[in-house]
Amino acid sequence: MRKYVGWLCFLLFIGLSIFRIYSNITFKQELSGHLKRASDANTVELALSELQTSLKYIEEKNLTSGYTSIMYETPDEDLGFWYANLKASAVELEKSKGGSLLEKTNVLLKLRESLMDDGAKVDHITFPRGLSIFPNNTIIAVLFLISLLFLPILLVELVKIDLEEKKKSSLKVDRENRQ
Repeated sequence: MRKYVGWLCFLLFIGLSIFRIYSNITFKQELSGHLKRASDANTVELALSELQTSLKYIEEKNLTSGYTSIMYETPDEDLGFWYANLKASAVELEKSKGGSLLEKTNVLLKLRESLMDDGAKVDHITFPRGLSIFPNNTIIAVLFLISLLFLPILLVELVKIDLEEKKKSSLKVDRENRQ
């Protein structure tokens, strides 16, 4: 029975890992890739188009409020602030369409600053951590924890099976040697 629980936890771990990979790829294709393109855009129109694509996805997936954290709420995981900031950027881009070149450049620079965070080696898109699996963050974290806690059961059972097989084969060799 313990062996089956171990295998179940192993399969759960593999399934959750595949889900996380799939979620991250989909998230990049549907949202963060467009935010990156908006931050890299050289024209207001192009930036606005990419930002509107991102906002449409955010609204369709209801990523407009809440926190991506599991145990406690921190400001960097606040979806409401992040969404409001993106909406405000879209409004500013829209207003600047008829402005001078300097105004457009300033708005694009401001957009880039809003969308990008400086990393140690490379800049990355600003968004709340865990957004790719929101609103399922808690259940996925709990299932990952369960699978990791019970995974040693599988390993112990596999070692026991291996030892039993070695014991059986050594007994078989001993019987053959006696004959």
